[in-house]
Amino acid sequence: MNSAYKLIPAGFTPAPSLDAEAVTLAVLPAPSAEAGAIGYVVASDGEVPADLGLDRAALAAAGFEGKLGQAQQLLGAGPVRYAVGIGSIADRSAATLRDAAATFAQAAHRFGHLAFVGVDDFQIDPAAAGQALAEGVILARYRYTELKSAPQDRALAVCEVVSSSADGASLAGGIARGRVIAVATTLARDLANTPPSHLTAANFGDLAEQIAPSFGITVETFDKARLIELGTGGLLGVNAGSVEEPRLIKIRYLPVDNAGEPIPPRGELAFVGKGIMYDSGGISLKPSDPMHLSMKMDMAGAAAVFGAMTALRDVGCRAAVTAYLMCTDNMPSGSATKLGDVLTIRGGTTVEVKNTDAEGRLVLSDGLVLAAEAEPDAIIDIATLTGAALVALGTSTAAVFGNNQDLVNRVLDSSAATDEPLWQLPLEKKYREQLNSEIADLSNMGGKYAGSTLAALFLAEFVGETPWVHLDIAGTMQSETNDGWRPRGATGFGTRLLIDVAESFTR
Repeated sequence: MNSAYKLIPAGFTPAPSLDAEAVTLAVLPAPSAEAGAIGYVVASDGEVPADLGLDRAALAAAGFEGKLGQAQQLLGAGPVRYAVGIGSIADRSAATLRDAAATFAQAAHRFGHLAFVGVDDFQIDPAAAGQALAEGVILARYRYTELKSAPQDRALAVCEVVSSSADGASLAGGIARGRVIAVATTLARDLANTPPSHLTAANFGDLAEQIAPSFGITVETFDKARLIELGTGGLLGVNAGSVEEPRLIKIRYLPVDNAGEPIPPRGELAFVGKGIMYDSGGISLKPSDPMHLSMKMDMAGAAAVFGAMTALRDVGCRAAVTAYLMCTDNMPSGSATKLGDVLTIRGGTTVEVKNTDAEGRLVLSDGLVLAAEAEPDAIIDIATLTGAALVALGTSTAAVFGNNQDLVNRVLDSSAATDEPLWQLPLEKKYREQLNSEIADLSNMGGKYAGSTLAALFLAEFVGETPWVHLDIAGTMQSETNDGWRPRGATGFGTRLLIDVAESFTR
């Protein structure tokens, strides 16, 4: 597995590792004597596993009904046993397996050595089963502990996957793939969870350059002087109030064969990620409420893109992918961009700033222009862009817009495959006139309604005719509870989805 990364500032002592890379996942015919906790899957209908030693009536008396998301610890000698609900037998799928594995891993959080029994009962493709199980277990046990002197949760060291499947090789292959994707997602989570004073735009660039060789990607960082040369007025305008320099982090992945030799790509894809390392709102200062605390995660889009890029080689992606991470914080000061100022985006479009808290679209516009100039087959941007997306769709579903329905459908397919829910909202062109400015080509704000659509319409101005999709993940960037494989804190939403899009992409 790739070498571990750490986001540890000087002066802090690393906490005990909970890294996904440290987890051993082994396929065994029966639980070993070393397993401290064993989870047995139990549907809400059908037979109860004989190894549990309890019938359905006894389970019901203990309050266990077999619903998805339920885990019931059972009394008895030997390893601690859990009944793990999976819902109805008819509803078995990779998604329910992922959820069940996560439920068990969360319930057995006191144990570092687990065994999961029942993967064969799902009767799905072994590779898909292995991937889902690995993702569920590893992602459920994720905790950001780098700045804790004494983490309370036990690190997961081993998870045994108990199976008698004749196709053990496919199951093991799926587990390996799931680990790669989980590692990428935990990287995205670590980035988004890291405090803004510990992870500046420059720090992000340095980290990307440091670990890129381990993942088969190349990184080029652009400092402020180079950004001035590029004419990225949106990124520079947002950065104007900060003492920290901005960065454009450009990442390139090219497909290789099993021997590591370059092969012709099946298509050319571009990702653009919003990397606002901390968003105070600028001169349009945000209210001092819990929103301020979460604004260290306003770079979750860039984090998801970077995490996804680190997985492409190991999942065998055959498309070429270039990523543009547009990184800065957004701070108020005497030098900050003011309401009414006009910024010039790369390519010459002028934008009147009517609200400095609508900054994400300004940095993305430069990234979209740079991406479009390279003439890829498609562009996907991902950003914690609007509170309107959160209001409309809540915390479990992100918004998707696009100028090409075939590309939108591809992304929706990946959404379904990864269980990272998206809902398509309209790119309603009749609202476009709300973005007109009396003194510039555009303004960065429209009316008070349809805020997510207006933001998407603004971004659409910078992609030309290139097929493009925009993901607004403002509502899904974090979880406030331990929700299965989405534990409290940054979720890494979009990482797994982007990996799936890239892997299946063809021109």
